[in-house]
Amino acid sequence: MAALPNMLRKSFSKAAPLATRLIGTRGIVSSAATTTAFSARKGGILSSNLIRHGGCFSSRRFSSEAAISSDKKLVEVVQSEIDVVVQSDDHGKIVTPPSDFPFTVEDNPGEQTITLKREYEGETVLVEVSMPNLVTGEEEEEDEVDEDDENAGAESSVPLLVTVTKKDENAPYLEFDCTAYPDEIRINALSLKNPEAEDQLAYEGPDFLDLDDNLQKAFHKYLEIRGVKPSTTNFLHEYMIEKDNKEYVRWLKDVKSFVEA
Repeated sequence: MAALPNMLRKSFSKAAPLATRLIGTRGIVSSAATTTAFSARKGGILSSNLIRHGGCFSSRRFSSEAAISSDKKLVEVVQSEIDVVVQSDDHGKIVTPPSDFPFTVEDNPGEQTITLKREYEGETVLVEVSMPNLVTGEEEEEDEVDEDDENAGAESSVPLLVTVTKKDENAPYLEFDCTAYPDEIRINALSLKNPEAEDQLAYEGPDFLDLDDNLQKAFHKYLEIRGVKPSTTNFLHEYMIEKDNKEYVRWLKDVKSFVEA
């Protein structure tokens, strides 16, 4: 049995130099590769990185200069537009309400609507007036529209949302969706709203144009008595056009300030 360990020791002693030679060879190859890589890194690759970083610096500087030039040009164009609007004949025009105008006007700068309010026979009448839809006569001739749409869109208009509420704020109220044209008010929709109703799909009434003609005329008279009439809307046309101009200039100035900051 002692012969077997002796044989193993002899085999191991013969194999050890071979293993050492193999490991040594790989070590030399690895060392050479490392030296070559290091030299390359110090030489070509490192130099390439320096060039590449220098190029990025030039690119960033060029990009920054281009951005500054672009911003400056934008500021100049915005200021030019401000000058054009401010120097126009309509800018700064004072629009005064008619002598029988029954509403107080709430006009907050920066908002695209104004609110009219009045009390009438124990009711509160609110009119939310939106920006006008202007017709300049320069529309595309090739636009295809129906005759009814063409007649309806031939004049500038102002959207109105009229609500009539009783003293009890939790009671139902009437809401009229209207469009104000010069010398005319059209009721597009009428609904009876209940602020306490949880069902949002509650029946609010038929389409206004489906109502009997006499009933439609009676509702128009109902609004007229409460101050929503052509003389009121003619004033609103002029007022909202001027507000549109003021808000446009305010917006341009805000944009300019942002770009300059």
